[in-house]
Amino acid sequence: MIIRILSAFVLVAFLINLTSVFALSELERATINDPRLENAFGQPVVDNVNVNQKIQISADITNNQVKSQNFVYLVQIKNEEDLVVSVGWFGGQLTPDQKLTPSLSWTPKNSGEFIAEIFVWEGLENHNALTEYVKLNINVS
Repeated sequence: MIIRILSAFVLVAFLINLTSVFALSELERATINDPRLENAFGQPVVDNVNVNQKIQISADITNNQVKSQNFVYLVQIKNEEDLVVSVGWFGGQLTPDQKLTPSLSWTPKNSGEFIAEIFVWEGLENHNALTEYVKLNINVS
């Protein structure tokens, strides 16, 4: 009898540990990969961006969960003084394991060094991040 109780206890402890190993943390619910600048035709912009040149700020996002997830793809652009000069976003829903490639456009009005910060949140009112944000340098001349 004692051996059965001890065996059941060990099995329950193993299952609890096994579940926690495979559970996603809050910032692992989604991933952001390959942040990039593209032109209107989806071609990479690898060199300088020109003033008044419309570009797309794109990334691949993936829902790492086995359930659907509401999301907001948010991009803010900061100048050399770390001031936000542009913010854009849109939202939707990712199905389980869905990969999506959203993009938001931006047209720089001034030259300089800029940083695009890309966020994936649950929503605008609920700023819970689904993953770590990423940065993308933009050189405008």
